[in-house]
Amino acid sequence: MKTSQIVAKVVVRLFFFLLLIATVPFIAGNNAKLQNFNFVIRQKWTLVFPAILLGGFIGLLVLCTIKKYKEIDLNWLLVVNTLVLMAYGLAIFIKVYQAVG
Repeated sequence: MKTSQIVAKVVVRLFFFLLLIATVPFIAGNNAKLQNFNFVIRQKWTLVFPAILLGGFIGLLVLCTIKKYKEIDLNWLLVVNTLVLMAYGLAIFIKVYQAVG
């Protein structure tokens, strides 16, 4: 049980740390390429799956926090959800970096 608690907390903290690092170029505001960058989404229904993933992350994070990371199954679900969310964020980062760079 202790292992799932530690892994869940580490992965969630790593996700928030990476999210903080990703926002630094937008907060700095001195990159002209990022100011003129726009996403064009041709099919709006493709946003359903990232929304479900993000909603699942928020729901699992709230549940695990309320239960103080005592439920092993919820901890592992949170870990898997967060890793998939990080992979999705990495894919978006790569696409933006290719478009800007």
